Amino acid sequence: MLAPHVPRMASDEGVIAAARKALGKSLIAAKELVGEITLVVARDSIVPVLKALRDTPGLEYQQLMEIAGVDYPDRPERFEVVYHLLSLTNNRRIRVTVSTDEATPVPSVTSLWPVAGWLAREVFDMYGVSFAGNSDLRRILTDYGFEGYPQRKDFPLTGHVELRYSEAEKRVVYEPVSLPQDFRGFDFLMPWEGAQYVLPGDEKAVGEAPGAPSPAPAPTATTPQNVKTPAKTPKTTDTPAQTGGGAPANAEATRQARKPAAAKAASEVSKKPRGNGGGKKA
Repeated sequence: MLAPHVPRMASDEGVIAAARKALGKSLIAAKELVGEITLVVARDSIVPVLKALRDTPGLEYQQLMEIAGVDYPDRPERFEVVYHLLSLTNNRRIRVTVSTDEATPVPSVTSLWPVAGWLAREVFDMYGVSFAGNSDLRRILTDYGFEGYPQRKDFPLTGHVELRYSEAEKRVVYEPVSLPQDFRGFDFLMPWEGAQYVLPGDEKAVGEAPGAPSPAPAPTATTPQNVKTPAKTPKTTDTPAQTGGGAPANAEATRQARKPAAAKAASEVSKKPRGNGGGKKA
């Protein structure tokens, strides 16, 4: 049972049947998995499909929450454009997908939701999917002059260019990516399967004799623990009474420490203000 403050969600029962009736031949496939409904629709029908999902009583998915992209390089139409809708009246969600390729644009849905213009720009910037009818289809996440589309599976992880601040030119400069391998060594051995080398620090596991320079092996199989090394000179302040000033100073410190509290207070300088400006009374 949900807590009282958690908004109630309408059941998804009957949603797929209502969507089939409202979308007709535009609906290619519908499935429900882990409590989420996904509709696969024809690319050219995306605008009337989303309009029907928004305006049909019983469906009423009024809000466009997100437009996302997915890349499947092995498919003829490698890209999926995914629309996430929210029903404010029923508090439930639905996912609508269309497929396309590098050259075929997807109809824009800015006539239904103006915010789709910004969301489509993100998909265009990351995947290179174009949207017909979007009057402002520009990059929005990458830098000026960026080459390629970074969320495509065939985009190199290192990118094509790198930037740095040039002290000589006093500005940020772009250069081709340079990946020096001088300090890289890859053995592809997994330590938990028994690497054939000694990792840094493993030499400390070998027993050593007391005072022996590392990594000299110990003469026995056991390693002494917490070997106490005598100090060359004894400490001069092992107890509070030892002041480091010699025996007379130690004796005086002990005598002062044993004074009664009243005697210690009497010897302290009084900080109380004196009358008559500090002078003696007449």
